[in-house]
Parts: sequence; structure tokens; C-alpha cells
Amino acid sequence: METQALLKLLGEGTVETLIMTLVGTLASYIIGLPVGVSLITSGPNGIRPMPLYNKAMGFIVNIIRSMPFLILMIAFVPYIRKVIGTGIGTPAATAALILAAWPFVARMVEQSLLEVDSGVIEAAQAMGASNMQIIRKVLLLEARPSLLNGAAVATITILGYSAMAGILGGGGLGEIAIRFGHYRFQPTVMWITIAVLVILVQILQEIGIRVASKLDNRIN
Repeated sequence: METQALLKLLGEGTVETLIMTLVGTLASYIIGLPVGVSLITSGPNGIRPMPLYNKAMGFIVNIIRSMPFLILMIAFVPYIRKVIGTGIGTPAATAALILAAWPFVARMVEQSLLEVDSGVIEAAQAMGASNMQIIRKVLLLEARPSLLNGAAVATITILGYSAMAGILGGGGLGEIAIRFGHYRFQPTVMWITIAVLVILVQILQEIGIRVASKLDNRIN
């Protein structure tokens, strides 16, 4: 493959991968963040215990999390096709990423909120704070550094998922590595694609660490 054509292909693949990763992460947090919060607040020691909901939602989250991404994507391709009109390409891969990632995000949010000192919550309750005020001004605020670190981890994980989506024609760098590097026996393309993915992971991780450190109340 000519250098110019390869660079163009890698550029397009990088853009597609970033779109899948960032949109997938954002949508997964739109779904997963409130679910994670609800798992904490509805737990036995939560501010509003709801045992039935907590067990049912926890079961759903665990079931989806236990499914390997590729198997989940294959299983839900027919349904994704019905919803968005296609079962391949970047839109379909993004939909599959969201489906696979929101339970992972919910559990990460839950673990971050578990780190909040129960004494702080009790103090807020003693001062007459409402449940919503406790969620916004105590739980989410106190767990902010952990949540941001978790977001960085989730973004990198979703980036890895996006690469695997290339096996099913999901677009992005993963498809380039598989279509050209594997199927067409061009190992150079494969290794260059891997290098680009590694660079993207390092950049996203560094951004996450810097943002979390800057917003960490314990440091500031």
C-alpha cells in the first residue's frame, strides 16, 4: 500500500475510532451514571433503600457485563439493524458499544460512590439536606476525582471495544487492522494501526489523569 493512501486510511480510521469512543463513552455515562447512583441510593445502606429495584437492576447490569463484547455485538446486530437501519459501520458499532459499556460504567460509578465517607452523608442528612441535594452536593462532589479516573478507564475500555468491532465491519482502526493487516497479509499496516491505538490510549489516559488531579479537592 502506498504511503499516501495508508496515511489517508489511518486518518479516516482514527477519526471513526474517536467518534465511536467519545460518543459511546458519553452515551454510556448518560445511561450508566444515573443507574450507578441509583444502585447506591437504593442499596441496604442507601439514602432511599429499594431492595426489589436494587436486586433487579443489579441483576440486569451483571448479566450484560458478563457477556463478551463480540458475542453481545453479534447477538444484537439484528435489533441494532431494526433500530438504526444498519448492522455494520460506525453507527452500528457505536450502538453496540453503548449497549456493552453502560453496565460497566454503572458499576464503576457505584464503586466510586462507595468511597464516600458515610459520615459526610449522615452530616448532610442531619442538616436537613434532601436526597437530591445529597446526591449532587455530597456523593457526586466527594467522589469526583474517582469518577473522573473511572471515566478515563471507561474511555480506554470503550476504545478497545471499538477496535474489536472491526471484526464485524464496525469501521475505525480495528477494521483497518483486520481487513488490511490480517486478511490481506500486510503486517506493516497491522503494526502501524496498533501503534496508533497505543498512542490514542496514552493520550486519553494522560488527559484523564491531569483532569482528575486538577479537580481533586484533596489536593487543592
